[in-house]
Amino acid sequence: MARNQATKGTRRGIRAPSGVRFFGEVVSELRKVTWPTRQETTRLTLLVLVVSVAIGVFLGVIDIAFARLFSVVAGT
Repeated sequence: MARNQATKGTRRGIRAPSGVRFFGEVVSELRKVTWPTRQETTRLTLLVLVVSVAIGVFLGVIDIAFARLFSVVAGT
């Protein structure tokens, strides 16, 4: 069964190496991306930092509580 030139992904009969074609497609897709604004990026970064710190503090308190509980149970 013969392949059609249009189905090979060629342009004018010349086929680019797969690595070149891959990076060309990557650049093409990146141009389609809707990038966030600086304000939106700053706001979301601060949100991630605040949530990370809050979870860290919460887990630290839980860790201290369990350490004291186990020391009481162990009698040390």
